[in-house]
Amino acid sequence: MERQGIPSSLEISVSVEGWEKGSRLRRLRHKSVQFDDLFSSDDSPRLIYINDPRKTNEKYEFTGNEIRTSKYTVITFLPKNLFIQFHRVAYLYFLAIAGLNQLPPLAVFGRTVSLFPLLFVLSVTAIKDGYEDWRRHRSDRNENNREAQVYQFGQFRIKKWKNIHAGEVVKIFCDETIPCDMVLLGTSDPNGVAYIQTMNLDGESNLKTRYARLETTSMCAEVGCYSGIIRCEQPNRNIYEFTANMEYNGHKIALGQSNIVLRGCQLKNTAWIIGVVVYAGQETKAMLNSAISPSKRSKLESYMNRETLWLSVFLFGMCAVVALGMGLWLKEHEHQLDSLPYYRRRYITNVRGNGKYYKFYGIPMEIFFSFLSSVIVFQIMIPISLYISMELVRLGQSYFMIEDAQMYDKSSGSRFQCRSLNINEDLGQIRYIFSDKTGTLTENKMEFRRASVYGKDYGTSLKTTGSPVMGERFSGVLGQRRWKLKSEIKLDTELVELLHKDVTGMERSAAHEFFLTLAACNTVIPIISSSSSSSYDLASDEVVSIEYQGESPDEQALVAAASAYGFTLIERTSGHIVIDVNGEMLRLDVLGLHEFDSVRKRMSVVIRFPNNAVKVLVKGADTSMLNILDNQIDSFSNGTESARIRNVTENHLNDYSLQGLRTLVIAARELKGAELEEWHVKYEEASTSLSERVTKLRQAASLVECQLNLLGATGVEDKLQEGVPETIESLRQAGIKVWVLTGDKQETAISIGLSCRLLTGDMQQIIINGTSEDDCRRLLADAKARYGVKPLIYTNGCGKLKGGEFLDSTEKLVGSRNLPLALIIDGNSLVYILEKELEPHLFDLATSCRVVLCCRVAPLQKAGIVDLIKSRANDMTLAIGDGANDVSMIQMADVGVGICGQEGRQAVMASDFAMGQFRFLKRLLLVHGHWNYQRVGYLVLYNFYRNAVFVLMLFWYILHTAFSTTSALTDWSSVFYSVIYTSVPTIVVGILDKDLSHKTLLLYPKLYCSGHRSESYNLRLFWITMLDTLWQSLVLFYVPFFTYRYSTSDIWSLGSLWTIAVVVLVNIHLAMDIQRWVLITHLATWGSIVVTFLCMVALDSIPNFPNYWTIYHLISSRTYWLTILLITVLALLPRSMYKVIWQMFWPSDIQIAREAEMIGKVLNNVGSKLEQDVS
Repeated sequence: MERQGIPSSLEISVSVEGWEKGSRLRRLRHKSVQFDDLFSSDDSPRLIYINDPRKTNEKYEFTGNEIRTSKYTVITFLPKNLFIQFHRVAYLYFLAIAGLNQLPPLAVFGRTVSLFPLLFVLSVTAIKDGYEDWRRHRSDRNENNREAQVYQFGQFRIKKWKNIHAGEVVKIFCDETIPCDMVLLGTSDPNGVAYIQTMNLDGESNLKTRYARLETTSMCAEVGCYSGIIRCEQPNRNIYEFTANMEYNGHKIALGQSNIVLRGCQLKNTAWIIGVVVYAGQETKAMLNSAISPSKRSKLESYMNRETLWLSVFLFGMCAVVALGMGLWLKEHEHQLDSLPYYRRRYITNVRGNGKYYKFYGIPMEIFFSFLSSVIVFQIMIPISLYISMELVRLGQSYFMIEDAQMYDKSSGSRFQCRSLNINEDLGQIRYIFSDKTGTLTENKMEFRRASVYGKDYGTSLKTTGSPVMGERFSGVLGQRRWKLKSEIKLDTELVELLHKDVTGMERSAAHEFFLTLAACNTVIPIISSSSSSSYDLASDEVVSIEYQGESPDEQALVAAASAYGFTLIERTSGHIVIDVNGEMLRLDVLGLHEFDSVRKRMSVVIRFPNNAVKVLVKGADTSMLNILDNQIDSFSNGTESARIRNVTENHLNDYSLQGLRTLVIAARELKGAELEEWHVKYEEASTSLSERVTKLRQAASLVECQLNLLGATGVEDKLQEGVPETIESLRQAGIKVWVLTGDKQETAISIGLSCRLLTGDMQQIIINGTSEDDCRRLLADAKARYGVKPLIYTNGCGKLKGGEFLDSTEKLVGSRNLPLALIIDGNSLVYILEKELEPHLFDLATSCRVVLCCRVAPLQKAGIVDLIKSRANDMTLAIGDGANDVSMIQMADVGVGICGQEGRQAVMASDFAMGQFRFLKRLLLVHGHWNYQRVGYLVLYNFYRNAVFVLMLFWYILHTAFSTTSALTDWSSVFYSVIYTSVPTIVVGILDKDLSHKTLLLYPKLYCSGHRSESYNLRLFWITMLDTLWQSLVLFYVPFFTYRYSTSDIWSLGSLWTIAVVVLVNIHLAMDIQRWVLITHLATWGSIVVTFLCMVALDSIPNFPNYWTIYHLISSRTYWLTILLITVLALLPRSMYKVIWQMFWPSDIQIAREAEMIGKVLNNVGSKLEQDVS
């Protein structure tokens, strides 16, 4: 997640002027997870009567605290689950087929047998869904039956969570979980401070501070005096804001985010808290945020539907041929129907009913019934088993991805996660990667590196706090007490000397105020614990270890740095802070705090010093700070000196950015008289407002955040993650474009881009920094003209790049110049480009560049960039990020990947896949992505072939039986063919087969381009497969037909032969394509033939079946076995010759790499044998 400045909370959506006004934004918001609008003046507030739940809910408008995350109940499971499953059109098709087979004129199969395939698939899915929902029910039951102490009848009594209601007063003890959203009334701390951990809510392990208002702490002191009215906003999903006020003892008290604790959080480092319930059950913010990520469907599956449509055309074509042929045959033999086979109108039997007439509907109706009967006979042309096979294969693939030890992050203890099973194969066709920077490419573990104080740069002569020069990690001294930081901080000795000089001067005063701002202007929580130290003869000293917990790593780094230089924050409450300044305790009253927001891009705190002086301390991004500085004179120097300091500081900021450091500007000024009074009135009014509170607070902040005196600037380093440069280089070689979308300033982003090899020295940089629509149009046009960028070709109507021709977008020739281009564009320019008619120009330019770097972008702009490519190009996109502001981008992309980092779990919860480090993306795409795509592509083609060869065999048989819909195969053989006889080998191969080893795929990243070229699944392969299927079906039918033409074998004997032959044929066909043989592959492939034979023996042993004892007569004949052998050889001969010729004269990259692997193995084996012989 990217944040410039120090936000006190994560940003879910960022308001950018001009950006939120377009229709495109509304479309993006619809596609991504957005929070409900805050309380507005049009809504009525929620009234909570403290300790009076009956009056609170007298209109029965509030829900109880019972939650439910399950989908089904015992009553609704069957109808609801079936309704969801039948959203698949193929299931409706097979339901219609089964229904037609129940009609007497169309009963081709047994009525029970015809239902078996559909019932099998529905049952397997229903069992899986039922088990998952049972686990949800069990989890809900355990959650609802947890207990908490609720104030009843004058004392706190145990009550189950599900029975708690809005308005009740609840007491929570340390390490307990909060049962519902509560406004704090009091805590065990005299100052009303409570520490909570929000890991269950947003994944952040850092402790957060929450406060009970000092006006309400008296309630907890006097038992039974809980009273008052809370007016709050209606339930919404924004976990980072809360707007309310409380009426108590005739006073109106403002309530905000810092005064509420949310369901799912845990109480830490606080003995107890007491609060009143404002939201319960499904209305809590945690439950309102439990929305499921939007469902995604793989690109290959959408192509599969196209081929399924073609198979449907073939199916209805064959049915039309059968129906038309039968009509002509009936017309020709109209007067002989009583004595001819297949369409005899009269019973001929020795039992009762001999001579009775069938009901004859006339030739037109018979043609119609014949068409429908043919649809039933040929139904498996549309492979219903393919859907369940794909689900099982994806499940198996996910298991091996999760268990891959090389994608396990030891530092965070997080393993790879598959959160979506629908798009595994899409990982093998990614063309664009959109990456966040902070926390994704970098570690998001900040280290204070440089400081510009009063125009002087510090940080060149650094010593760690653990060195003998600086003492043993001690940052301040107070008598015999020393503060010990958790981590070592590198200090500038010259700056330390300046701070400890016992002299007065403008430079030293500025330095003191600089570090005082770092220590005071934040929301960091100090956690203190005592220990002892024996180093450097300090055994007798009392050592106090201090650790800082904050919602932002930036804040923690700055506060730790201030502590290392002697300004140690040791206490924070809602009303004051205590700072140890070089051994002297300094208590500062906090009059107001303006937290960071994305519009102001700064944070400020108004404090009163012990001498009653009031100052505002501000820190923020340079773009928002430099224009609110006092341009005339500051408190430390004259105007000329002030201008010099500003210019020098700006130069330092540029230097820090070029080094890849994250920068902040520090400023302050004194508030007096009417100005302070005006701000205080505005601040109090805004704090208690129920409508537009954020806007009013922003207006109040503008009163004091002006005419500031510049103190200096900071440079914080965010190191690159391990393996990032190598990963980006490998992805580039694989034909994948990596775009970085960051909130950092342009210079910082460029520096990071160079260090991670995203940008190279030979790249021509195109910088777009427009301030208006016309400016952006001119810059885009100039860049396109200068580098010869030409508009790309689009298909008619769909607005996407032509999919028929392969565009190598990784090394595109731009006009007549073969220059690697890098586009660098800022968020302000994107405001005009994405909202106006400039999108096509940006698309043409961006896709012509090897690298795109977007700076200062808002979260919705990130989603807009992804949508720019996704909606205009036929390429697969992947978005990767670690923070809440990456959620929109992750959900917009075809594949979303979340990083389990420092910024919480919002990105992970919204993603399709999650992992611990960016470098794992290399293995995920180049290895697992390639394998998954190759496997699933082959799985789909093989299933089409397997079912089509069986159906065509039946079709040729029907053509030789007067176009009737009779079958030589038993009903059970037809049903078992795709469900039992041939399904297991395809699933095993789909999970385990590997065309290349992971070492080869990582060594040669360009092999990944086979996915871009759709080598494993495309329309050409489909038609080749269908031609091969046609030939194999002809061999399969006519070899036994001519072999047994003049024999005494009946149709059931031929049916048994065809059943065994087709199973042997399709399994050997599969075996020819298997690249990696393991034991389970052998068992599945050859075992399915054995299982088929055993099933045939079992079915032929049932006396009631018409094929009784048939198999026993056949297996004793040599002709039977020779026929199967001849079928297999003749059917597979053209395919084998085609593969040999194609691989000899037109080998693919995959084939060449495979042969190289085999030669390498042979050479290694020969070498090892020679070594053994020599030894």
